[in-house]
Amino acid sequence: MTSADSTVPSSMSTVGTDRAARYGKQLVSHLGRRATAEWDEEAGTGWIDFGETRAELSAAPDALGIQLWAEPDAVARMEDVVGRHLVRFGARDELTVQWVRADGSQGTRQENVGE
Repeated sequence: MTSADSTVPSSMSTVGTDRAARYGKQLVSHLGRRATAEWDEEAGTGWIDFGETRAELSAAPDALGIQLWAEPDAVARMEDVVGRHLVRFGARDELTVQWVRADGSQGTRQENVGE
């Protein structure tokens, strides 16, 4: 990462679900095929490193938290990549991913819109 302040996430989302650890593990496993990734079953946390972009996940009893660090021109695309996969895995639970950017503005939104 070469952004000015790489300690502050570019974007964050809290996805309501009572199966956060399951979805976090599935997302890390799936996206880890094309990136470096790891899921800690005991801690309920994980990360996916795409090189210029990094996502960190944390499972709570009622939500999956996602923090995304990306270069400014890649934020929307990476929100979409991570969010779209998660929504697809959680289709049965009708997961919705709404991103909020570091400056407080709304990021992209991923949700199932029906067949």
